[in-house]
Amino acid sequence: MENSAWSVDGFLDQCRQSGDSAYTAFRSLLEKLEDPTTRAPARVFLSDLQKLFASGEASEQCLSTFHFRIQDIFLDQYEGYCGRKKLTMMVIPSIFIPEDWSFTFYEGLNRHPDSIFKDKTVAELGCGNGWISIAIAEKWSPLKVYGLDINPRAVKISWINLYLNALDDNGQPIYDGENKTLLDRVEFHESDLLAYCRDRGIELERIVGCIPQILNPNPDAMSKMITENASEEFLYSLSNYCALQGFVEDQFGLGLIARAVEEGIAVIKPMGIMIFNMGGRPGQGVCKRLFERRGFRVTRLWQTKVIQAADTDISALVEIEKNSPHRFEFFMGLAGDQPICARTAWAYGKAGGRISHALSVYSCQLRQPNQVKTIFEFLKNGFHEISSSLDLFFEDDSVADEKIPFLAYLASVLKGNSFFPYEPPAGSKRFRNLIAGFMRTYHHVPVNADNVVIFPSRAVAIENALRLFSPRLAIVDENLTRHLPRQWLTSLKIESAETDNPSEDVLTVIEAPRQSDLMIELIKKLKPQVVVTGIAHFEAVTSSAFEHLLNITGKIGSRLFLDISDHFELSSLPSSNGVLKYLSGTPLPSHAAVICGLVKNQVYSDLEVAFVISEEEAIFKALSKTVELLEGNTALISQYYYGCLFRELLAFQLADRHPPAERVSENEKPAEMIGFASSALSVLDNAELSITESENSSVIHMDVDKSFLPFPSSVKASIFESFSRQNMAESETDITTSIRQFIKSNYGFPTSSGTEFIYADCSLALFNKLVLCCIQEGGTLCFPAGSNGNHVSSAKFLKANIVNIPTNSEFGFKLSEKTLAGVFESVNNPWLYISGPTINPTGLVYSNGEMENILSICAKFGAKVVLDTSFSGLEYDFEGCGGWDLEGILVRLYSSSKPSFCVSLLGGLSLKMLTGGLTCGFLVLNQPLLIDAFYSFPGLSKPHSTVKYTVKKLLGLREQKAGGLLDAVAEHKRILCSRAKCLKQTLESCGWEVLESHAGVSMVAKPSAYLNKVIKLKHPSKDGGSTDTTTAYEIKINDSNIREAILRATGLGINSASWTGIPGYCRFTFALEDSEFGQALDCIIKFKDLFSN
Repeated sequence: MENSAWSVDGFLDQCRQSGDSAYTAFRSLLEKLEDPTTRAPARVFLSDLQKLFASGEASEQCLSTFHFRIQDIFLDQYEGYCGRKKLTMMVIPSIFIPEDWSFTFYEGLNRHPDSIFKDKTVAELGCGNGWISIAIAEKWSPLKVYGLDINPRAVKISWINLYLNALDDNGQPIYDGENKTLLDRVEFHESDLLAYCRDRGIELERIVGCIPQILNPNPDAMSKMITENASEEFLYSLSNYCALQGFVEDQFGLGLIARAVEEGIAVIKPMGIMIFNMGGRPGQGVCKRLFERRGFRVTRLWQTKVIQAADTDISALVEIEKNSPHRFEFFMGLAGDQPICARTAWAYGKAGGRISHALSVYSCQLRQPNQVKTIFEFLKNGFHEISSSLDLFFEDDSVADEKIPFLAYLASVLKGNSFFPYEPPAGSKRFRNLIAGFMRTYHHVPVNADNVVIFPSRAVAIENALRLFSPRLAIVDENLTRHLPRQWLTSLKIESAETDNPSEDVLTVIEAPRQSDLMIELIKKLKPQVVVTGIAHFEAVTSSAFEHLLNITGKIGSRLFLDISDHFELSSLPSSNGVLKYLSGTPLPSHAAVICGLVKNQVYSDLEVAFVISEEEAIFKALSKTVELLEGNTALISQYYYGCLFRELLAFQLADRHPPAERVSENEKPAEMIGFASSALSVLDNAELSITESENSSVIHMDVDKSFLPFPSSVKASIFESFSRQNMAESETDITTSIRQFIKSNYGFPTSSGTEFIYADCSLALFNKLVLCCIQEGGTLCFPAGSNGNHVSSAKFLKANIVNIPTNSEFGFKLSEKTLAGVFESVNNPWLYISGPTINPTGLVYSNGEMENILSICAKFGAKVVLDTSFSGLEYDFEGCGGWDLEGILVRLYSSSKPSFCVSLLGGLSLKMLTGGLTCGFLVLNQPLLIDAFYSFPGLSKPHSTVKYTVKKLLGLREQKAGGLLDAVAEHKRILCSRAKCLKQTLESCGWEVLESHAGVSMVAKPSAYLNKVIKLKHPSKDGGSTDTTTAYEIKINDSNIREAILRATGLGINSASWTGIPGYCRFTFALEDSEFGQALDCIIKFKDLFSN
């Protein structure tokens, strides 16, 4: 290479022209440093340049004249330092020049022990001229340091500085004790924060950053193309990240650091550490909270004060203080120790005073790294807008240990599923398995999922059990009677009395003290048919009190439900529990069951689920059906929450290496006991309830009132946000105003100050309380033929006096005024249940005019109307029907009707708000007497605050006509319309007569081609498989047994005519997941082919 190429004077002449020319000259020099054949002379050339400007004054002059500077940074500032005494560094005007910020940062890094970076993979964000990355490599010998900067010129200068320090003045490599050079340990790359590492799958053990704060965000600052040929001013502002970052911390100038932290979570290894330099202007609390709310434990390593640059305008901070209660922190000079606000600092600075602010170095480590990573992985996939509500900071570690794993689990569920799957009414199989697993692992009680039934709460479990047996007399622990119906606790009918009217059977509950000797004395004297009790704390450690209760109830023939809620601990070190100790060695007798309410979580005192354990199959099945009849389902989200707790307690345990101990059965058989109530038995035997799936078979459910269509991202976001928030205000979970607006805009339903709004996990539970009100006042509950079969069965179970109102195909099985009037003339005190605007099960729609005519008849006869809108909201083909406007109708009717006339609005938001398995039922009552009657039946499972938060959020989006949610509703309607046509076409081609549907998720059809034909079916196998090939049986098809025939032959679950109440017509629901809908159509065709063959 010619000597002219290495002319110092020529090089300086080029640099003198401009900063851009100086950069071009150094870029050419870097190319020579990168080439091993020219590397040594290029490094010597840099030494010659530095010697020309060796003094501090000459160095400053070089920067102003030649647009670069090479200077030494001394590292041996403290006693005992054994490494290199100094680093040689070059800077140019378009990148940050090392200043107090970076020196303080390095001091903070020095506070860590020497092992902090040794053999670790490190990234430095915003590396500038690279001096900190090089210093880390020089002092701590990491495996690799990635110096990252968004400014392409900074990266090139960093490489030059690396060669300056990796080679000596003669251009020879400098080797460390491990025979490596800095070139082996350090790389520099152009990267927007951690993009380089993220895109290449590089996992980091340490992330460090001396990142600027943005005091005056400029939204346009990042809009230009980033190239190394851009202007010096743009590249310098780019290094300063002048743009808003889209984080709540932007308001404090910390948005960039917030983004860096969240990007860091994705690439840092589980035990990794992040170290950041932060100016204390926003206040130390705000700075720490940035990390803590993202799940970090934070240590402040080092703090000093630096003078605020005179040219920095802090007026933006003054504006923030003016419009919010927040106060920034400045100091008067370096010596001041009392903080002053931005406004005072601004005035002091204007008057010529010097203001300073704190500069702190924070070290942060994720407290539950894998779970936090899962949470942020979910948030970055389309849910960034809710990250500002995330709060993973908890004073109490036990709260963090519960909440963070659940949020991670919820994130994985919402990310991995587009809908909540079908779960049987007995409870999620996974949840029941986890409870059984906990019992086996921690208490050595060998139960399985088929011994466990899930209820919404302990109170609901107790009431449902009592209704199942309907005893003449029950003794209930006085601590457990608060939620039982008032008349049970006030009745004095403790003598046996026969009655002709089963609905007049009065269940009498006697309250008893919890102490076992007193309870046993009462049991002996009163001989109750059912006993529900807990165990006193002083008796809970041993099993003797439990054994005495088992013995006395067995002798007398009483059913025993024992509550262990107060003594059941969700802990890896549960204390001794006498009941469970007994059950580990002895099976639970057939007359006894154990009830346990789960409320002892660390986070939500009002989040409850209960389970009942029975080793008697008949009891398990009956209790499962009572959940379905009286509650619908236990809230899925509550099962997920407690399921996560059980999973955490089981996750670290090895599979049980020892077979369970043989349990010894008690020889003594209990006396004859009360069986299920006759009304309950009739319903349990005859009602078409959900199909119980065996382990090895799966049923396609066209027999459940749920949507399995994908729920939109706004629903997922609202669900996740409801749990990620802390300290929600009561107003954020009060949904009454939103529901009031919802029913007004959708149905024109009138409300006043006296209107009562009542909420439950699902609308079925509210309906059942209304049935009890009807029974209490001696009413007759009238169902149109073609009503929801579950509601009719529930009313029968509760012993309501029921009348069916005939409907006919000519009117699409809608109510006709003439028939309704005829029925009302023959019944006393009529109550009418009517589903609308969408009718379940037919999928037809009542128009406003039709509803006016029906309500007019009801007003004339003084009927109470239960208007069920739960199945409405997805009307896809109802031209001419229009919407409802009930206000004008009801105002007119109330003024001229009998006083007993009233309309109660029942509703649910699952279909309307596209929330899938997340349910929330509401009931709107306007009549004071009915409100009082309703509250005499208190055992209602209320939706949790997180559900109400979600509902309120979604109702707000709907009211604002938010595009995402409305588009999703329109898409669901389009899918349902298409499905309805497709299903109709398939059914008709297979010999069914179809009633065309216009709304909702179901339609009805008549199996005309199959009636009275004979089909041979295989018995279900005993081992849980789908069928038993050794035996078969024949059935003659009618409109009731066709359900069984289709299920056995194809695995498709539908509802028969005995469910729909319409002679001949079966019900199909079609809001299935895509592939399941296709399989369902195949099953319908397969059933036809069985007859063809």
